[in-house]
Amino acid sequence: MIESYRDRLQPLIEKAVTGDRDAFSEIVRIMMKPIVALTYRMTRNREAAYDLAQDTFLAAWQNLSGFRGEALFDSWLYRIATNKTLNYLASPKSAVVASDDYRLNDMADDNTPEKLLMQKELKGMVLDFMSTLPTRQRLVFNLRFYRNLPFTEISEITGNAEGTVKTNYREAIKKLREYMKQKGWQS
Repeated sequence: MIESYRDRLQPLIEKAVTGDRDAFSEIVRIMMKPIVALTYRMTRNREAAYDLAQDTFLAAWQNLSGFRGEALFDSWLYRIATNKTLNYLASPKSAVVASDDYRLNDMADDNTPEKLLMQKELKGMVLDFMSTLPTRQRLVFNLRFYRNLPFTEISEITGNAEGTVKTNYREAIKKLREYMKQKGWQS
């Protein structure tokens, strides 16, 4: 699945770099949901997530001529979104808002109502847990847990050494286990 959307992006990127706005609009259509999901899970604020996603695509369009292809295009976008989100979280206006809206990354809908309720409860618990993590651990956890990105790619996105990324993820998982245990979650 990941390769298929990356394959679809490649010709669009080549056109967009030459100034083709329609190609870039298609890139935005393909990448909007993953970028919004990333920013939402970091901020827990739907409005801020969409604003940050829009800022990400605006910055990408403005700097597209600087994209050299040394990293994967989606990793480059995630890096822009990450930087914008980290700046937002560091600013005084970023009160982290809890939300009951977990539709951004819905689970499979072919389950029983009981299973769906448990999954929603678990998703809510994981989102609550993420708000307890330090920002860098939250970012690494988000990229690995939800996007299933390899550590090398997360390293490129965050600008941290791969060992640091792995440590941040390992610490986040350790904290998640403890958090779930404290909450009495039974899998």
